[in-house]
Amino acid sequence: MALVLNSGKDDGDSAKAAVPLPADYRPSADEDFMNPQQLEYFRQRLLDWKKQILAEAEGTLAVLQNEPLREPDLNDRASSETDWSIELRTRDRQRKLISKIDAALRRIDDGEYGYCEVTGEPISLGRLEARPIATMTVEAQERHERQEKVSRDD
Repeated sequence: MALVLNSGKDDGDSAKAAVPLPADYRPSADEDFMNPQQLEYFRQRLLDWKKQILAEAEGTLAVLQNEPLREPDLNDRASSETDWSIELRTRDRQRKLISKIDAALRRIDDGEYGYCEVTGEPISLGRLEARPIATMTVEAQERHERQEKVSRDD
């Protein structure tokens, strides 16, 4: 049985025709790199990840609106404020992550997804599975980080 997933954006934009994916589909090195099924697989992974982040953010907002942050005990109040500070920093990092997810979705639409922005070489499927927003191969990323470290040390 094939699962048909919408290849359009999650904001309701109509886009390309749906690409059928088997329920247990996983990209394989045995198939053409970034074929329509692989692109649809990663599009769905990115959209699901974005939905999860947005749902968590809504939950945080609901709790912030409904729970008083004023604890009677000073130690309890300090602990609550520290917890919320950490939570809000996490949400800020996730907000930045959403922009990276959106950029990856645009690369899928533009036909650039899965290829290193530095070398143009294919990014390994394993790396894309682990980090679907990756824009560089592991080697290019390591070179970039080494150069960044050297420039910081100067």
